[in-house]
Amino acid sequence: MTAVLYGIPNCDTVKKARMWLDERGVAYDFHDFKKAGVNDALLGNWLAQVPLTTLLNRKGTTWRKLSPEQQAAAADESVARALMIENPSLIKRPVLVADGKVSVGFTPDSYASRF
Repeated sequence: MTAVLYGIPNCDTVKKARMWLDERGVAYDFHDFKKAGVNDALLGNWLAQVPLTTLLNRKGTTWRKLSPEQQAAAADESVARALMIENPSLIKRPVLVADGKVSVGFTPDSYASRF
């Protein structure tokens, strides 16, 4: 089964993850969630394996642009999912799905243990 790497092409961490996979000949499909988007079912699958606190990017510019009310409401998973669908930059990057397992973020060591 081919892995799927979800992210934004100009994100530095996504670039590092793609380079790591390419250098090791790991087959993967890239899903640009700025262009192709994400849906509720996909987010639900991810959130079944990783906590919302891991998936929701609270450090980025997009998060800071949300109103305080939206930020507070994002503690509710259904609200956070709607916000991530509307603003995919609220998803921490990259998200890697390989062999049915979801991981968020990139470090060489974490990818080495997966592949």
